[in-house]
Amino acid sequence: MAADREHDLVLFGGTGFTGTLTAEYLARHAPQECRWALAGRNRGKLEALRDRLAAINPRCASLPLLHADVTEPNSLREVAGSARGVATTVGPYLHYGEPLVAACAREGTDYVDLTGEPEFVDRMYLSHHETARESGARLVHACGFDSVPHDLGVYYTVRQLPSGVPLTVQGQVRARTEFSGGTYSSALTAFSRARQMARTARQRRAVEPRADGRRVHLPGWPPSRDRDTGNWLVPLPTIDPSIVGRSAAALDRYGPDFTYRHYAAVRRLPTVVAAGLGLGTLALLAQLPPARRALAGLRKPGEGPSHDKRSRSWFSVRFVGEGGGERVVTEFAGGDPGYDETAKMLAESVLCLAFDDLPDTCGQVTTAVAMGDALLDRLTAAGMTVRVVSR
Repeated sequence: MAADREHDLVLFGGTGFTGTLTAEYLARHAPQECRWALAGRNRGKLEALRDRLAAINPRCASLPLLHADVTEPNSLREVAGSARGVATTVGPYLHYGEPLVAACAREGTDYVDLTGEPEFVDRMYLSHHETARESGARLVHACGFDSVPHDLGVYYTVRQLPSGVPLTVQGQVRARTEFSGGTYSSALTAFSRARQMARTARQRRAVEPRADGRRVHLPGWPPSRDRDTGNWLVPLPTIDPSIVGRSAAALDRYGPDFTYRHYAAVRRLPTVVAAGLGLGTLALLAQLPPARRALAGLRKPGEGPSHDKRSRSWFSVRFVGEGGGERVVTEFAGGDPGYDETAKMLAESVLCLAFDDLPDTCGQVTTAVAMGDALLDRLTAAGMTVRVVSR
């Protein structure tokens, strides 16, 4: 990255719900020497946000405000060219994300987002990975609850096991939360574009290099009962396994033959049945444009729960790793995953890229590949739990 750029980082979309939480986190925790700015299309909203941040940290009263609009590519190129790194909360990313990715890839600017949309991530790889490799930019998607706890949790678990042997890791997700309007909108978009998503995934597989002499497996698996916890384990159709798989393909430490299975851990079987029926109904209705429009109106990006409700939310991901005759159980846990912890993870990710000593990498990469130990250290210092539960 060019050391003489005007800003260390820029936050794009800070006036939305999660964006505001991210901006507030930066106001409280960005180092004093950090040169950061806010970007968006509505100057009045940016000024109001700056005033709010100045009440938290008086130094924020002088934060630069940059014009950026996804319909104006030149504005995004100017923002990307002024910064070492850009963090964006503007979604659904499939609709609004590509112009900023393109600008960062071209300008050699690090990029982080909160997407959980597999089609978007695959399309950005196909369109902008090579440009980012040439410019030196690191394009790091899924820097929130999708998929930091899962990607770094597996990374941490693998490091507790022997090297050079086949490894198997199972992730079990438990959470009490209200997921964001942006997450809901992204899920609705994904359900409505199942065929396009599958086609884009095939196109990426056709051109993406494979791990040389190593194998990575992400098998589907029927629901089952965990013998240790008694929880029902239900496969989660999220972006997280594919992110973990790409980290495993890139890093030799995951061994010659790596398998990852990703589950929701549910205590009661009726809850499993109800959730399955609910998701199936949502996926079916998302195929019908009138129903999809009606569903979209139920929860919109930028909306979110109160502080009190968020303070009662939590998540825990339990990882069971096996290999070389050893077994380890680890945990990655924190508070409200849909908003507070997601804002924390995004902010710490862009700070990590801007200030930490990191592996030499570029192009579209995962959090484990780009930041690994450095981001783990940041998140534990920020109050999240990453620990070995048992061996």
